[in-house]
Amino acid sequence: MNAALVLWSWWVRTSAKWPVLQTLAPFVPVVALWWGVAAWGPFPPAFFPSPMDVMRAFGALVYKGILPEYLGDSVARLAAGVAVGIALGIPLGLLIGLSKRAYTALWPILLFFQAIGDIAWLPILIIWFGFGMTTMTIIIVYTVLFPVVLNTVLGVRSVRVELYRAAQSLGATPARVLTEVVIPGALPNIITGLRNGLGYGWRALIAAEMIVGTSGIGFMMFDARRAGSVVEIVLGMIVLGILWYIVDAWVLAPIERATGRRWGLVTQ
Repeated sequence: MNAALVLWSWWVRTSAKWPVLQTLAPFVPVVALWWGVAAWGPFPPAFFPSPMDVMRAFGALVYKGILPEYLGDSVARLAAGVAVGIALGIPLGLLIGLSKRAYTALWPILLFFQAIGDIAWLPILIIWFGFGMTTMTIIIVYTVLFPVVLNTVLGVRSVRVELYRAAQSLGATPARVLTEVVIPGALPNIITGLRNGLGYGWRALIAAEMIVGTSGIGFMMFDARRAGSVVEIVLGMIVLGILWYIVDAWVLAPIERATGRRWGLVTQ
């Protein structure tokens, strides 16, 4: 019992000093179970690689330059698609949220196309644009657009009427109402839309790379299937999970929390 208390006290102090340990701790039993099953040997290593096999594959692909190149290609495609999706989605969401006519005209169309999955567009996009960057960018833009638009509309329509009236009573022009009332009030929802859209866009990119890509993490995993290399497929899955966790937990989530605190949606 005393040993357990000492161990727990050590863990609390260490994890407080190194917060990354709190993130890694839940994965320890998962990796241990994986290692144990691989060592037990109910499946051949070619079908169920061990963590060490994956680490060796990681080292080999990094040494050859394949993994850094493919990862860079995937990130560049995602950045391009997300940038275009944000540039289109936020103004469109502001328009629909502020204008009743735009809401009446565009909202049904928005909901209609939202119901059509991004992958459903791949066959026709391949016919139109072929296998290349254009097809993958359109898929990412299409996937990112809807969460951004919908959350922006929600944010705009959740701004209290009193804030509009207060700004107008102080002589604010429509442009100042937009920049100093509407956008700040909708910003927490916009950030949530960006966070969701980036996650959906990342998954759509991987799926598109599997089908139409000639490089990227998705292509690497699909190409490994043709070679029967399960270890590279598992490695690709791990890389995807780690990269997304880093982006979401270390970049997007802090921005979302900071935005909520800035505009009074989170109280101490």
